[in-house]
Amino acid sequence: MSKEHHYKATIHWTGNKGTGTGGHRSYERSHTIQIENKALIDGSSDPAFRGDKTKHNPEDLFLSSLSSCHMLWYLHFCSEEGIIVTGYTDEATGIMSENTNGSGNFTSVTLHPTVTVTEESMIEKAKELHHKANEFCFIARSVNFPVEHIPTLLIKKT
Repeated sequence: MSKEHHYKATIHWTGNKGTGTGGHRSYERSHTIQIENKALIDGSSDPAFRGDKTKHNPEDLFLSSLSSCHMLWYLHFCSEEGIIVTGYTDEATGIMSENTNGSGNFTSVTLHPTVTVTEESMIEKAKELHHKANEFCFIARSVNFPVEHIPTLLIKKT
């Protein structure tokens, strides 16, 4: 039996400089992202689209969602398999192609997780579990392109 999970976010545009959207350059792309009981996120568009480079943009958040979803599934599966992970960092990259009409889409995302485990004997299984995490990640399963992963495994005895 499948379950449905419902999510709610409030996006509030804060970029009205007094004249609204009277012209392409007359407003800021600034906004807030609010989710109940969570820290407020200041957002904007990418600087390439007249956005504020000091604020999160949808493309950054999209890439971060893929990366963090993968990590959470990966840690879960490692825990189930007895793989002791003591460190995890991902340097995720993505490519978005912009079309001549201004539309666009992501064409690829590659995760580059660096994972530290406690024993050399855990490395092969730890590598394999990235595939399983990718198969279970809700966000990766929702996109129309493959999410690649190129893991690096390190050993640090506790």
